[in-house]
Amino acid sequence: MIKKYLTNYKTLVVLLLIYAVVMAVATFVEYYFSTEIAQKFFYHAPLFFLIHLLLIINFILLLIRDDYIKKRRWALLIIHFAFIIILLGANVTFCFGKEGVIHLREGEQTNQMTVYSKGQEYSVDLPFSLKLEKFRMMNYPGTNMASSYESDLVLKHKDISKNVSISMNKVLDVEAYRLFQSSYDQDEKGTVLTVNKDIFGRTVSYIGYFFLIIGCVWMFFDKKSRFNRLNSELMKLKSTEKTALLIFFLVLMNIPVAEANQVTDSVKTNAISRIIPTEHAEKFGSLAIQYRGRVAPLNTLSSELLRKIHKKEKYKKFSSDQFLLSLLAMPQEWLEEPLIPVSNKDLKEYYAFDNPYISYKQAFDTSGNYLFSKKLKEALMKSPESRNETDKALLKLNEKISLIYQLLSYDWLKIYPTGTSKDKNWYAPSHVLLDIEQADSNFIKGSFAGYLSAINESLQTGDWSEADVALEQIKQFQFENDASLEISKNKFKLELIYNQLNIFSTTMILYLIVGVALLFMSLAIIFYKNRFTKLSLDILSFTVLIVLLYHTFGLILRWIIAGYAPWSNTYETLVYVSWITIFAGFVFIRKHVLALPLASIFGGIILLAASLNWLDPQITTLVPVLKSPWLTFHVAVLVAAYGFFGLSFMMGITNLLLSAFKNKHESLSLRIKELTIINNMSLLIGLVMIIVGTFLGAIWANESWGRYWGWDPKETWALITIVIYTIVTHIHLIKKDMPDWVINLLSVLAFFSVLMTFIGVNYFFAGMHSYA
Repeated sequence: MIKKYLTNYKTLVVLLLIYAVVMAVATFVEYYFSTEIAQKFFYHAPLFFLIHLLLIINFILLLIRDDYIKKRRWALLIIHFAFIIILLGANVTFCFGKEGVIHLREGEQTNQMTVYSKGQEYSVDLPFSLKLEKFRMMNYPGTNMASSYESDLVLKHKDISKNVSISMNKVLDVEAYRLFQSSYDQDEKGTVLTVNKDIFGRTVSYIGYFFLIIGCVWMFFDKKSRFNRLNSELMKLKSTEKTALLIFFLVLMNIPVAEANQVTDSVKTNAISRIIPTEHAEKFGSLAIQYRGRVAPLNTLSSELLRKIHKKEKYKKFSSDQFLLSLLAMPQEWLEEPLIPVSNKDLKEYYAFDNPYISYKQAFDTSGNYLFSKKLKEALMKSPESRNETDKALLKLNEKISLIYQLLSYDWLKIYPTGTSKDKNWYAPSHVLLDIEQADSNFIKGSFAGYLSAINESLQTGDWSEADVALEQIKQFQFENDASLEISKNKFKLELIYNQLNIFSTTMILYLIVGVALLFMSLAIIFYKNRFTKLSLDILSFTVLIVLLYHTFGLILRWIIAGYAPWSNTYETLVYVSWITIFAGFVFIRKHVLALPLASIFGGIILLAASLNWLDPQITTLVPVLKSPWLTFHVAVLVAAYGFFGLSFMMGITNLLLSAFKNKHESLSLRIKELTIINNMSLLIGLVMIIVGTFLGAIWANESWGRYWGWDPKETWALITIVIYTIVTHIHLIKKDMPDWVINLLSVLAFFSVLMTFIGVNYFFAGMHSYA
């Protein structure tokens, strides 16, 4: 009886569903209670061991029952065999793996690690000893952001003593033990190392990863695989019947548009009387500035500040460079300019703000007291999760006002490098200058004030020669004191081009407009297939291809400027997912006429989400753990899966809408069948990519953190997503002739696990992936 239940695909789906639910519950238990409780009752509990064991038995029995060897279904055989090996590796780790912590202060030595297990703490002897000679924290120039941190140690092992170092992405192996840099003391005089001993579990798991990747790749070439059987089935279907797809027009009515807080120019404001010429403002924007730990064009700073303060790329006729320079030169006029948006109704009513924008001056009463002090203090005293929308709006408003204050105090303007600075720090005109040569100090203190004075003079006379000379002197000072600027000149030019083109905002608009037009034409060609509709469809499809190439150009440009693959944070990853979604549309362009328009519309929506104000589009420095070649491979493959899952999400919604009308239009059934098959194919591609990407991440984790899996929330939800999409792609095995609406509905519902993995985890949970 037990064997009968275990040799069943229903049991497989039920076990996978239980596994996903248990893991999801565990992440919330860890968040609301503690990691120790989550490990005790879930990750390290007999329940997990039992689920793994039952899945292994189920896999083996199903392979025997269906006789994959006799049927020569090699790809599926290898994939399922690989999962058996991976689960065995997980159980070996669970039973025999050891993990502990070594905390050392400088000059301290130990041969023990501290182990935390089942709420208890105890020490375990190691076959070697470590002495901390020096801990070093390296920050990005001009910031307190860590660029790297490492520990210089003396290792004593088998009567041999040698100097070693451990840093992020540089693990130390001693016999079967792996040591990695995990934390440090706040005074930077001590280090925290994590020790892992799991050579057998890790080896078994790696063997499983190897076979898994082989099987996943083979699946696309194996004629007997489900992917190729679906492709053959699609090729047999004939799609010559005219169908009534007008219902899909309803979907178009729900396409998101630009933010509702955009205000027309009819709002009355105090017009700034003088505008700095574009030519000079661009010269100002090309100045070098030390910003966010890197040296960039000043235009990068002005662009970000204007977006944060005004929530737009321009202020009336002012570019970001004109705005910033004008604000610095004529602060009194700008303090009365209503450029700070206030959209929250409660704030507007409470403070009696009549217009959608307020000025900096309106944030203070007639006595000079800060208007928002009382409410701001109340909001800050609340925990983040208990703050309401008005509290959050007030905090954002306070941030905008603070930015203007910092600008007027010149704190942002780190435009002066000095050759004598050992930490390569740059200075702003307002900085206290210590250990700086007198001549340099005098220039820094006086040159910027002289430059602003020249700006005001030029605004009066219209002669910009004096301002040009003053600006050129500052630029000359930069090149004399930082030799690397000469090398960075071409990269600076690229960054200025990147800032000015605003590529991803442009592609967002084009994807939406052309995608909608392409959708209408795709519907039209079904009703009226003639030379005109076919030519129009080809032209629109070619237009999407041109936009995709422009999108690609933007990604490459950002990669060159940043010096790393442009998918290191949420904004960059959304831009990349959009690219993959459009690419997926072209993969299936010959399979179904609706594939590309759906991909184009969804790609545009993703870019719209990326453009929202809670995401930061600026190029930033990398946290230490991301300084690894694995960033390129792991994230690129993993996140590419989201693009195919997103396309399946759109196809699932489309099919569900069409299914409601197929009884009235019988010919719709053929179209739904075609799109359902493509949906299945897209799901399989996405599943393969997320599996490969996740386990590439496990290898990276082993190289960076000394362990291949640690039940971090991000890792756990990636596994949950794999399990959920495994259920979706295997649901057809439960019942022959599974209705098409089932797979379409599941492809829609499953996408919420992607959203949770990609976005939800970052904002609900803390973990080792909190930077992502």
